[in-house]
Amino acid sequence: MEEAGDDRKQKGRGHADATSLAERYRGVKFTELEGAGAPGPTRSVEGWCVFVTGVHEEAQEEDVHEAFAEFGDIKNIYLNLDRQTGFVKGYALVEYKDKREAQAAIDEMSGKELLEKRLTVDWAFRKGVAKKR
Repeated sequence: MEEAGDDRKQKGRGHADATSLAERYRGVKFTELEGAGAPGPTRSVEGWCVFVTGVHEEAQEEDVHEAFAEFGDIKNIYLNLDRQTGFVKGYALVEYKDKREAQAAIDEMSGKELLEKRLTVDWAFRKGVAKKR
């Protein structure tokens, strides 16, 4: 926004839009994730994510999929690789559509072995008690 007598040019987005956020989003319905209730697992935007640690460095996506597919339909598997070595970093994220499927995977796979390494499985996202600042 230029003031009277100000000849500076502004680049980028948003400087010329004078509408407030309230005006911009009036009437728009946003989906809300679960409210701030008791501490516990939280749904991600697309599903329920399970965090798996202790994944063998030579594990493949198919190995993780095979081990976790028996608990439900897997939406995504994120298996991050180390850039220098090309091996798995030791953890994976497994995403399920249904909370019951994810909970079953946590209950059954935590402490089990995959490629001779013991896995630890828990929720990837949790809501906690609000911290006072």
